[in-house]
Amino acid sequence: MKVLETSLPGVLILEPVVFGDERGFFFESYNKKALEKVGIMAEFVQDNHSRSVRNVLRGLHYQIKQPQGKLVRVIQGEVFDVAVDIRRNSPNFGKWVGFNLSAESKRVAWIPPGFAHGFLVLSDVAEFLYKTTDYWAPEHERCISWNDTDIAINWPVQGEPTLSAKDKLGHSLKRAELFP
Repeated sequence: MKVLETSLPGVLILEPVVFGDERGFFFESYNKKALEKVGIMAEFVQDNHSRSVRNVLRGLHYQIKQPQGKLVRVIQGEVFDVAVDIRRNSPNFGKWVGFNLSAESKRVAWIPPGFAHGFLVLSDVAEFLYKTTDYWAPEHERCISWNDTDIAINWPVQGEPTLSAKDKLGHSLKRAELFP
């Protein structure tokens, strides 16, 4: 596995070794020992699967209690994936990193606890899988507005994205409940 560091320490892009021939391909999408070798000491407790159509934007989500680390990948289509450091005491507080994940590239991203996470669907359809280090706790779930001007994410969106009712109510970074 090749590890690509991003501009935000702790947020990693992982490129698995893919074995392919005329029959198709094979790769390990998760290997606890391999992740531990690159410093990801995570116990995953839940797998999630979402399907979205072009221009759907999900996020920026996080849980203020029971924070979740997320190991994310796309198995159909392509997304622009974003992580935002929302730890008040971090030297990178309020900074974001974005990168494309696709079924074709087979890249996997690690988003540690303490980061808000979101993605924009770039293809006609995208299926997105993610493992989490803690269970979904709706009472602790929070959302920061995708277009917060203090964060200023450069989303590759054309026009207005399609948002859930919950995501339309996202708070600004200034008003959000954050990590210490």
